[in-house]
Amino acid sequence: MTSIPLKAIAFALLRELALALLLLLGVSFVVFAILYAAPGDQFSVLLEGQLPSEEVRAGIRAAMGVAQTWYGQYFSWLLNVLNGNFGTSVRTGQPVAGVLLNASLNTLYLTLGSMFVTLAVAVPIALYSSVRGHLAVISWPLTMLGYLFSALPVFWLGYIAIYISIHGFNFFPLSSSSQTPGQHDWLYTLVPVLVLGLGSGTISEVIRNLREEMSRVMADDYIRTARAKGASVWRHAFKEGLLLPVTEIVASKIPFLLGGAVIVEQIFNWPGMGRMAWQAAQDRDFPVIMGIVLAAAAFVRLGSLIQRMIHIAVNPQGARD
Repeated sequence: MTSIPLKAIAFALLRELALALLLLLGVSFVVFAILYAAPGDQFSVLLEGQLPSEEVRAGIRAAMGVAQTWYGQYFSWLLNVLNGNFGTSVRTGQPVAGVLLNASLNTLYLTLGSMFVTLAVAVPIALYSSVRGHLAVISWPLTMLGYLFSALPVFWLGYIAIYISIHGFNFFPLSSSSQTPGQHDWLYTLVPVLVLGLGSGTISEVIRNLREEMSRVMADDYIRTARAKGASVWRHAFKEGLLLPVTEIVASKIPFLLGGAVIVEQIFNWPGMGRMAWQAAQDRDFPVIMGIVLAAAAFVRLGSLIQRMIHIAVNPQGARD
């Protein structure tokens, strides 16, 4: 058994963390510049048109300690972030860090749950198709069903789920406030997860890529040797044929899941980052928007980091690449 080079893994981890920091810095700079160049600002929302004078607006900026230039405002914001202060919401007056933490956990639950649903549907279909052939009697209709779900728009599937919940289960999944505590809480959390997992467009990609990778691995010489010796074929094919392709697909689909989460959270009134970003964009709540941007970029980079570490653990030679 090949030992895993710990020094090489540590070097790769430090390199990925450095790239993540550079990514967060670049994303924050670009988004801050775009927000500054966009029409309107947070002071317009704060004043709500009561004091439109530019002199008064400048006086409020000076009183709040806000720099006049956009790059001065950016470096002031960046310094506060490095000190753990993400600012205060212009609309609600609450610290961004606390609100963002709760919303991030809700979005994380939604995206991880939806990915579990996607893998639970796609992986068995892909494995069966790779063994029996994609034109087999059972695998072909199952594959077409997975492709059908991937082709459905997530907002349309969400409204269909609401309709079925109301007319089939006498349950309104948009809010749990009107329900008896604990009566439908599990449905309230399950329906959005199912909608995003089935309608994110990931099922078809997992089926196609995993089926091709597993078919390729099953045709390799070492698999034939293991089969001839009577050893477990699946144990030999698990890492290269299943683990690596799945982690690579999951890491690459995180941005698409976050984009779909914005729609799902709006439809189901889900208290996550997507819904909060939508509201913050309408309110021009720049501190909240910047916090959400950093959290979303961190999620994407974390997925790539986990995928990289798994790849190194499976293939230690990859740590030197």
